[in-house]
Amino acid sequence: MNRKLFLSSLLPASAMLYAFKAKASDAIKAKDAAVKHKRPPYLKQGDIIGITCPAGFITHEDVEPAIQQMESWGFKVIKGKTVGARDFTFGGTDQERLVDLQNMMNDTSIKAIMCARGGYGAVRIIDQLDFSLFKISPKWMIGFSDITILHCHLNSNYRFASIHSKMCNSFPSDWSKAEPIQIDTIKSIEKALKGEELMNYEAMYQANNRLGAADGELIGGNLRCIENLAGSKSAIETDGKILFVEDVGEYLYSIDRMFYNLKRSGKLNKLKGLVVGGFRVKKDDDNDGFGKTLEQIVMDKVKDFGYPVCFDFPVGHQKANYALKCGVKHRLNVTEQGTTLTELA
Repeated sequence: MNRKLFLSSLLPASAMLYAFKAKASDAIKAKDAAVKHKRPPYLKQGDIIGITCPAGFITHEDVEPAIQQMESWGFKVIKGKTVGARDFTFGGTDQERLVDLQNMMNDTSIKAIMCARGGYGAVRIIDQLDFSLFKISPKWMIGFSDITILHCHLNSNYRFASIHSKMCNSFPSDWSKAEPIQIDTIKSIEKALKGEELMNYEAMYQANNRLGAADGELIGGNLRCIENLAGSKSAIETDGKILFVEDVGEYLYSIDRMFYNLKRSGKLNKLKGLVVGGFRVKKDDDNDGFGKTLEQIVMDKVKDFGYPVCFDFPVGHQKANYALKCGVKHRLNVTEQGTTLTELA
């Protein structure tokens, strides 16, 4: 048989096989996306919370207010070996931070892990963590900023819910002098851990909001961390979800670049909604202004889509930083009266 004719006769079959594999792959992805995230057990009186430092360092003195407060909620608290440890900016060496977090993940008596602070460092150990025992005995992972790395990794790979919230370095040392918003946001951590009521948050109306309502699993965190995870096995998955983002100390041009990353990588295409939290923008250098506001940057990237968008939501590097359950279904409602984000049962 003519070799060219023989090879050409195989093309339709091979094309069909490729199409079949592609459809099968899409079906698997769709099935995976439809699987609900698993919530670790909520905490009850006497349960243990472990404190560890997967990123920046913190002193024993600086975690004491958080320990006292969490004990007042009825929990027991234990400190990991990285509390008080320091390796330059980190809470101990990479190996020390890895072992400390791994031990807490493996310890079935610990029901939640409070990351002491953010900074930088979680990405240096994420690929060495073993989640085998965590999958059998999951627990709430708590934190924000650099801890976005852990939230995204848990979300994309294991579909466990986690808590994006303030950490030990945000607990006031003197509660009598704390502002109402500080007290309220820290109490939201207790409510999230106990699961005694569905979380519900409000934000004031902002003229740049895009009105609308949507239901979807909530996922997100620090924008710079999300960008840095692109292309890795910890990369954020956003299809069919409500995405929230926040950041601190970034120039407007840098925020524009990060949102372009989300746009070009398709992370904005199939969202159910977008929640823009606190952004403490770094002032433009003299004679080098970017020329666009944060709101203009964001709306330019989502102009081709119709989902609701809200700004100035109380999450981020600020006092108004409420506990949000990543991987849990929420309802976002953006109206002319304001924005509500409500956890769904």
